[in-house]
Amino acid sequence: MTRLTRAFGRYGPSLVLFGLLLVAWQLAVSVLGIREYLLPSPWSVVEALTGGDIAWTRHIWITSVEIFGAFVLATVVGVLLGTAIAWSDIMSRALMPFLVFVNTLPKVAVAPLFLIWLGYGIVPNVLIGALIGFFPVVINTAVGLNQIDQDMLDLGRVFNAPKWRVFAKIRIPNAFPYILSALKVTATAAVVGVIVGEFIASQRGLGYVIITTQSSMNTPVAFAALVWISILGLLLFGAVAALARYLAPWAEGSEQ
Repeated sequence: MTRLTRAFGRYGPSLVLFGLLLVAWQLAVSVLGIREYLLPSPWSVVEALTGGDIAWTRHIWITSVEIFGAFVLATVVGVLLGTAIAWSDIMSRALMPFLVFVNTLPKVAVAPLFLIWLGYGIVPNVLIGALIGFFPVVINTAVGLNQIDQDMLDLGRVFNAPKWRVFAKIRIPNAFPYILSALKVTATAAVVGVIVGEFIASQRGLGYVIITTQSSMNTPVAFAALVWISILGLLLFGAVAALARYLAPWAEGSEQ
């Protein structure tokens, strides 16, 4: 009962709010008589989640692979760049202006260029998702590696520890909470990036389903695709949160 009570205390308010929104949505459609192509009822969306002529399994699988690939690529590149920035002042001065420039580029405008360079497929969507999601990892990694208690660094100097050992034993463990916090942001950003890519440079995936339903005004299917996208995002975010609780439980406790 204690676990159940804690779980309800954590997720109960969100579930209640979500339920109230569904009820309000259904009442708005029924009472106001809104046409389905403008705003479908929740029940119509539920029916569209698995029914119809849409090959949901294939589209969900493609989008899942792209989101996971974008997340992993953003994580690896972000951690490596953040480590390089923290390792050397010269690298920091060289990389930071370029990374800020890349991050300020409108990703929707960059996506068509990926289509020209790489054609249709999974790769350009993965790259777009990683491009949107990597910057928080870079910044948090660099901050976590640099925000060290000076006493810990002095202890390393007392024992004549080389720079790489100070990084491995002191700086990297200290950076764990920062990196894991950034990964939560990257988990959602990767989903957004992949869907943007599928809008522009894809013939499969949930983003492609949304685009194709516009011409037929099949709004329930478009809403169903949005639901599947949200589910994938929640699953990835939940996996990152679980990893954070496992690797850095002290940081999770301080956030609550």
